[in-house]
Amino acid sequence: MPKIPYKPEKTREDDEDYEIVSFEDFCDKSPGSKTDLLTLNDNINYRLCYESDKGSKLAETEGESSRSADRHTETSLNGPKGVTFKRRLSNSFAPFGRYNGKGGRAPLFSGVIPKPKNEGESGAREHRYQRFSEQRNIFQRAWEHLPGLGSGMLGVALVCALCVAAWWAVGGAVGGTWGEEHYRKLWEKTHPDAIKKPLSPMPYEKQAPEYRYHDHNNLSTKNKSNATERKKTELNKKNVYPERTVEVLQDMCSKVEELMKFDCFPQGIANEKDCVKRGCCWKSTDTQGVPFCYYPSHFDSFRFLNMTEDKHGMSVYMEKVRPSGFPADFEVARMDFKYLSDDALQIKIYDAEHKRFEPMQPEIAMVSKPLAKKKYRVQVDGSLIGFKVIRNSDNVTIVNTQDVGGLILSDKFLQISATLATSHVFGLGEKRARFMNDLNWKTFALFNRDRPPTEGLNLYGTQPFYLAVEHDGNSHGMLLLNSNAMDIVLQPTPGITYRTTGGILNFFVFMGPSPKEVVAQYTELVGRPFMPPYWSLGFHLCRFNYNSVNATRNVWKANRDAGIPFDVQWNDIDYMHNHNDFTYDTERFAGLPEFVKELHSEGMHYMIIIDPGVGASEEPGTYPPYDRGVEMDIFVKNNTNQILIGQKPCEFADTFPRNVSANARCQARWRPRLLERPRARTERARQAPANRALRTIGDILAQHHELDLYADGLGHLQHLAVTKDDMNEPSNFRDGAAVGSCAPEQLPYLPHTSDTQLRTHTLCMDARHYAGRHYDVHNLYSITEAVATYFSLAEIRGKRPFIITRSTFVGMGKYAGHWSGDISSEWHDMRSTIPELLSFSLFGIPMMGADICGFRGDATVELCKRWMQLGAFYPFSRNHNSDTSKPQDPVSLGPEVVEASRSALRLRYSLLPYYYTLFWRAHVYGDTVVRPLFFEAPEQTNLHEIDTQFMVGPYVMVTPILEQGAAVTRAEFPGPHGWYNILDGQFMACDKSYELTDNETVSVKGGGIIPLQSPPLQGPVTTTNTRSSPLQLLVAPDRDNRATGELYWDDGDSLNTYEEQKYSHIEFSLNNTEIRSNVQWWGYGVPSLNRVTVLNQPPIKMVAINDQPCVKPCEFTYNAQSKVLQVIANLSLDKPFNIKWYVTHKVKAPNPNWRNWMGGKNNP
Repeated sequence: MPKIPYKPEKTREDDEDYEIVSFEDFCDKSPGSKTDLLTLNDNINYRLCYESDKGSKLAETEGESSRSADRHTETSLNGPKGVTFKRRLSNSFAPFGRYNGKGGRAPLFSGVIPKPKNEGESGAREHRYQRFSEQRNIFQRAWEHLPGLGSGMLGVALVCALCVAAWWAVGGAVGGTWGEEHYRKLWEKTHPDAIKKPLSPMPYEKQAPEYRYHDHNNLSTKNKSNATERKKTELNKKNVYPERTVEVLQDMCSKVEELMKFDCFPQGIANEKDCVKRGCCWKSTDTQGVPFCYYPSHFDSFRFLNMTEDKHGMSVYMEKVRPSGFPADFEVARMDFKYLSDDALQIKIYDAEHKRFEPMQPEIAMVSKPLAKKKYRVQVDGSLIGFKVIRNSDNVTIVNTQDVGGLILSDKFLQISATLATSHVFGLGEKRARFMNDLNWKTFALFNRDRPPTEGLNLYGTQPFYLAVEHDGNSHGMLLLNSNAMDIVLQPTPGITYRTTGGILNFFVFMGPSPKEVVAQYTELVGRPFMPPYWSLGFHLCRFNYNSVNATRNVWKANRDAGIPFDVQWNDIDYMHNHNDFTYDTERFAGLPEFVKELHSEGMHYMIIIDPGVGASEEPGTYPPYDRGVEMDIFVKNNTNQILIGQKPCEFADTFPRNVSANARCQARWRPRLLERPRARTERARQAPANRALRTIGDILAQHHELDLYADGLGHLQHLAVTKDDMNEPSNFRDGAAVGSCAPEQLPYLPHTSDTQLRTHTLCMDARHYAGRHYDVHNLYSITEAVATYFSLAEIRGKRPFIITRSTFVGMGKYAGHWSGDISSEWHDMRSTIPELLSFSLFGIPMMGADICGFRGDATVELCKRWMQLGAFYPFSRNHNSDTSKPQDPVSLGPEVVEASRSALRLRYSLLPYYYTLFWRAHVYGDTVVRPLFFEAPEQTNLHEIDTQFMVGPYVMVTPILEQGAAVTRAEFPGPHGWYNILDGQFMACDKSYELTDNETVSVKGGGIIPLQSPPLQGPVTTTNTRSSPLQLLVAPDRDNRATGELYWDDGDSLNTYEEQKYSHIEFSLNNTEIRSNVQWWGYGVPSLNRVTVLNQPPIKMVAINDQPCVKPCEFTYNAQSKVLQVIANLSLDKPFNIKWYVTHKVKAPNPNWRNWMGGKNNP
């Protein structure tokens, strides 16, 4: 039935001559059919006709009626094909028209029909379906009734026909006003609970009175009325579900192949009795990982009630049929499909009757874009549980949940399984593993946890997003936006199972079809990465426990004097007094403000580590952050509504700000603490009156400028954790609370965290935040504070914030970068940083790196040398280690590490314009900065498993030496366009693997133009002095002697330079023997260009710039051995230029022999 819209205004009084009819109550069931629903093929509709024949019931009991009966064959959705139904004819009252036996059809029934009032009439009536074609106009309808009239009644019939016609015409014209409003009024009277009440919002929108089925496979439609509340109540009261005989269950189980076995008993130890009781199959096996207890081919935990669809999506209601085995099943579930754009789809599965927790971050604007040509379609079948997402271009089902595993929806356990189109799946973090996921029956947990990175265990962040790449290169991605503790199971079907302990199942599917497009679509939804300040791309140096400002200055000066390119000096939490935030130790770190001034004067920057856990051990009135927090009521509460007390590793008590709330409220509480620079702990501070802690923001800001201890960024945000370095999960050195106790967790399912309870090393699950229980918001801890910190720093400094955090959640890249935590100084740990670097590129967090040379343990000279050669090309490049390890800054480990570090970092600094342009593209377009090799050629499946090499942008490849004692490494050089050594321009290889030495680990792909900026040859190297140097271009031609590149440039530190058009953007292109520039936008001054290097060129006779011969001061050189052309000139980039050269003798290279023509010392 069409949905009757809600109209609050009254038009007419209720009419008792009309009644509301339920479509369900009037359905006929043919013998052997499994349902009373008829498939409405080709949009054929049905109406109810009344029979007032008082003897109809008697006729049915005594025998078949003597009336003629037509027979119709229909297709039942769940039943057999070709079911035959009878339709009786009757002369009874039929106000909407009657079948005339000659093809005439009645108009569509709208849900409310007149009730005949025949005196003495029996209350019992039969109801039958009548099929009809398209609606006729009034003249056609009148004509249909003429043949049935007798000749003696012709005049009366004509008058009646005209009256009926007039009645029909008026009824049709007024149908949208009086008729519709009248019927709506009657419907509202009988369905008061289904009416929207703006002042009292309902937990879900009821789609009454219509239940509509839609099968996208055959475009057939089925209408069925709502199941009555009485029937739902009876079903719940009886708590019955369809029983299966042993034979039926065995037959269903025998149809399940081994790879299609999805675990039906994931909690505890399964046994056959409990497995069969749950309605599942039992079969032991010797294959590791294959479940003994698995779902049958059709596990009917739910059944469809209805479905509605419009141009923006569709909604499906489902009713529980079978208990899941977990407490508090959803009685009615809703599944919404929202078409966000041609490329993106949302699938939301939740309780239709009760509101449940949903993450407040990331902030997603759920606005559908105009749909031009969707790349997907959704298929829903009323006889199956679940859905399919199909790619339209090739009809490949990319995600299929229909009768795959069991759909379980309960209070603390939600599960859904799906088969995928490929076994090449990437992402799903944070975990230590290879870049391409192992689908051999692997289970891993996502629940933010403070622990050293270890295979098979949950780590610091939760990123339930995957990228799937098929063998032809077509790709898609899927995100589960859920913040509760969860397990993800991968199996070789290929299949995936999500099990979460709360919230809802909120999926987003991204259609690509290329991998880079999937990531761009994902970051468009969760937030584009932040634009970093230029200086943050320089090298960072830190150590936990320098222990004094003098030791910090000595390390800084030694490495600077050794020629190590160097931009940012850090201090870990040892600068604090008693490890309390917003303080510094005036004895060990006396003169810290003066040291920060010195750094700034040298064009360098300073960063400190802030642990947002606030100390609770100080005397009242002596530590303003705690005193003010108590007054503002910002700390996490326990289950008795008291401030929750945790513990630091140094035995000090700690409190936890409850920042998990609305951003504005969180920022209002965090901003004043950031305004207060670390201040000296003195007796005067301890004795200061309480109102000093409540000084105005302006006073605090003025005090910080006076102290001049203005750090340029914040690192290692602990996000409400105890004050130990790098613990933003949050981490607690007591399981739950140091004072008081936690309520029992009583979980029906505990994810594979290796812990016996979720509160291990963190807060009580019943701890109270502004947004709810810690049980729901634990994984949101880091991102909610990152949001508040980002906007607070932007307001305080008036420049771009730079935040590095260990714990992450979906959308973190919009506000902060990430580093991989407390890794060990081991060769295996160094190798593992590349897969994690690539994974976080997929997650939209390009500002990522690892502690170079490792954080825990003592690094050897060889390991640190190789790690510096690798880490120099991390987007976030920092050497950092613990207080229990020996110093590992380059100078401390000797000349071999110094030389390797200096060479690698000088190359990095020369590439910073290229890096910066890549970060701009990530910020604006959602591109990746670091990416796997297959991103440029996803159809080359041999590249999918490579995670010992990585690309920086589309043109630069890094292949580090990762094995102890090795002097060479083997690299893959994919594609037909050739690769060059970035240091000397020599051709290396093309579409093959090749063995590299120390000086060949960074290469450039043919087809790219790389903007460079050489650091100064003498003196310290920082981004400040490098940015003032001229630019260069490195041109690497492809096989057709073509190449492209670009440069983005702004002041490197101001907010919103792109949005305010305070930037410049220049594009470069090579076509055969000519380079051209094209100024896309000019809004900020760019250094001039002083050198252009073109690789792999035949002998050159002459060079022209802007159609003028290159004469002094313009120069060009050509190296016949390396085949490298260099043009030295001073070119302004604010206007287009062209450089053209002429060869001594023209050499044309046929494509089949192109590699031989390339030449070079490494020509294969």
